Amino acid sequence: MATPALDDPPLFNAMLTPHQSLSPKGFWFVMGGVALISFTAGMVFWAQGAWPVCGFFGLDVALVYFAFRASYRSGHLYETLRLTRSELAIQRVLPSGQTRSWSFQPYWLRVHIDEPPVPGSQLTLTSHGRSLVIGSFLSPGERVELARALRTALSRARDWAPG
Repeated sequence: MATPALDDPPLFNAMLTPHQSLSPKGFWFVMGGVALISFTAGMVFWAQGAWPVCGFFGLDVALVYFAFRASYRSGHLYETLRLTRSELAIQRVLPSGQTRSWSFQPYWLRVHIDEPPVPGSQLTLTSHGRSLVIGSFLSPGERVELARALRTALSRARDWAPG
């Protein structure tokens, strides 16, 4: 018996990931700059006799560090979309490693997004009374581009006739 993946090749395959604008090297460069500025300002206050203020500058550095780490952690989220003639399979992997999966029949699936997009526009897949928002971490333009590509692939899946 053949595997389903060989019987039904993908018509559309995508992996959606959040944009990470700062590389790890850039992160350490920014943290070094924040620490240097905080240390310098702390020494100015120390020299004026306001030494307790130095602790707040250290707290600022720690908070910036933890904010960046939380941002990098959220960057581990991703979604995969795999469209075959028989289904659109969506898998979302959260930063915790937890996985959620959905499956839609392509013939009945509708793709909706506001055009032109606004920052709050959502890319929504709807079928048989069920809706799913995908790519919420993408920019509005990227969501529109994904919606167009997905609509094109869905059209190809619907037009296919078994032969």
